[in-house]
Amino acid sequence: MPRAERNVADQRRMGPNRSRRRRRGHAPLRRRRSNHLRYGRSLETDGPAEDLYGIFIDRVRRERPPELLEQVRGLTKWVPPPVKMTSSYVRDSINVSRKRMDVESLDMLQFHWWDYSNPGYLDALKHLTDLKEEGKIKTVALTNFDTERLQIILENEIPVVSNQVQHSLVDMRPQQRMAELCQHTGVKLITYGTVMGGLLSEKFLDTNISIPFAGPAINTPSLQKYKRMVDAWGGWSLFQGLLRTLKQVASKHGVSIATVGVKYILDQPAVAGSMVGVRLGLAEHIQDTNAIFSLVLDEDDMNSIREATAKGKDLLKVIGDCGDEYRRA
Repeated sequence: MPRAERNVADQRRMGPNRSRRRRRGHAPLRRRRSNHLRYGRSLETDGPAEDLYGIFIDRVRRERPPELLEQVRGLTKWVPPPVKMTSSYVRDSINVSRKRMDVESLDMLQFHWWDYSNPGYLDALKHLTDLKEEGKIKTVALTNFDTERLQIILENEIPVVSNQVQHSLVDMRPQQRMAELCQHTGVKLITYGTVMGGLLSEKFLDTNISIPFAGPAINTPSLQKYKRMVDAWGGWSLFQGLLRTLKQVASKHGVSIATVGVKYILDQPAVAGSMVGVRLGLAEHIQDTNAIFSLVLDEDDMNSIREATAKGKDLLKVIGDCGDEYRRA
């Protein structure tokens, strides 16, 4: 995920003019997308994502039946710079997101904060709670907060509903501390990195990436990021053992490695959902994702996967708690 503090102000200024873009012609929404995968993530820090959601939701209103609109949810993120979190600053920032996404109320505002030594995150969250009470935000959530800070936030009676964290078969840190707190308080985990940018797939099974051009390229920022997680966990050879185990389970059920990997994480305590990235026109994963909902992993499946993951290092000791990978010097 992009992590530049300049994103908040600069990307909002660079957003396309809404009235201009509305005049542009758009082809009708493709009918083949009418499956039960209704939820979308719109990250404010990912360039024009909020503007694209605004275009999308406007087309849904014009081209689809009203009942479909009720099934669509847009999740957006706010990553403010380390300035004083006044009520007016927070309100103005959220109003920008509401305008860009073309909604009266944000379905979910996911909040991220860089520096825990600056307690301004509590002020920001209290102002976000005020906006929730006014109807400007439906739910307030967190992104990459650790267990200690989540506890502090809850002790301040801030009603966050979820924390978005990195969670995969390689990175089981959320289950070591965070999940217990979430189960006690009702906060849910929304996971990302669950298929590790595509590493958790048949494409990388039985490959040797140490030899140039001998295997698939690790050529995207996401693949490179999660390859570093593999290295921290135990290395490529150990990861191959995990992939082979997952392939056995996947073949047994007639699904893909990625489907098994996501389902295993969805079955973990406190996990409410997992975000699977798409590259439209290149890799949309609709069939694999739909298969998750009908897959049932039995006790033998769970035990074999658990045994394979346990062979790796404890990333809580190597990296730290959830989100610490973004805050280390």
